[in-house]
Amino acid sequence: MLKKLSISLFLLILFSIYSQAAGTDDGNSSKVKSDYNKAVLLIKSAKKYEKKNKTKKANKRYEKALSLLIKSNEKIPNKADTLNYLGFTTRKLGDYMGGEKYYLQGLALEPNHKGINEYLGELYVITNRMDLAKERLKILKDCGCAEYNDLKEIIEGTKKSKY
Repeated sequence: MLKKLSISLFLLILFSIYSQAAGTDDGNSSKVKSDYNKAVLLIKSAKKYEKKNKTKKANKRYEKALSLLIKSNEKIPNKADTLNYLGFTTRKLGDYMGGEKYYLQGLALEPNHKGINEYLGELYVITNRMDLAKERLKILKDCGCAEYNDLKEIIEGTKKSKY
């Protein structure tokens, strides 16, 4: 009985150690950040520079983020969140067609993705396709989320696109 208990305890400890060593890259438990996580940090930094009207600094960060997101998408393709940020950074750098392509790829995977629907709606407003922007708004209508309110205000012209 003691031998079985010792073996069970040993296996439990071994499993626990193995689980920690094989952990996921969620950005919290790992000191090494993934390309995706690095890109998200760069995007957040770029947004802050944009608010201060430091466009050149913001664009440098968007360019770096775009490069990292492309790498991330090559390693782990077809993640809606990655495609959302690929669309976002591409759009922020002025390539609306490229941004739209990424957004649509993401929506093919997750049609109700709040971020993609909002950002694609913003892209449609920027490119004067209000009917398509309103379609994105309809999808967000019942989410009870900030993305719906932000896009609605942008479509109505009561709020300028923050991104």
